[in-house]
Amino acid sequence: MHEDRRSAAPPLQQLTFSLADEEYGVDILAVREIRSWSRVTRIPQTPDYVLGVLNLRGAIVPIMDLRLRFGLQRESYGDDTVVIIVAITERLFGIVVDAVSDVVDIEPSAIKPVPDMGAVVDTRYLKGLATYAERMVMLLDVEKLMRPEDVETLEAALPAIQEVEVAA
Repeated sequence: MHEDRRSAAPPLQQLTFSLADEEYGVDILAVREIRSWSRVTRIPQTPDYVLGVLNLRGAIVPIMDLRLRFGLQRESYGDDTVVIIVAITERLFGIVVDAVSDVVDIEPSAIKPVPDMGAVVDTRYLKGLATYAERMVMLLDVEKLMRPEDVETLEAALPAIQEVEVAA
């Protein structure tokens, strides 16, 4: 048996994307698909960063603008704007990002803890920082993007949305 090989953690595959001239990574195992930007159905009384929902092959998927979620200025959507559909505990949701870069392997030993930036930068959505090919990549913790109260608001509104989708 190769004990040494088993003890070394395998590299983590991250889908990297850009947002406000910074590079982020999301665990490739959470990514279900990458889509170009398309119009969504707005849901009343949701936070401003929740743009609405998208009917994805019969599944109603909430879509959030990651710039707004991070408190950044919203940009107009262009040809490079994409929606990354991610799955967290069997729940799908989409995040709108400026552009997708590529899939990279990041060694677990290269991941550093996120430094405390005080009140200036909200780091609770990040798992860590990694350097890859001379670039700093902020690793996203997708499970923390959607607050429990936002999920409850969306779930309360979804039956009405699904009825509209079926009736249309």
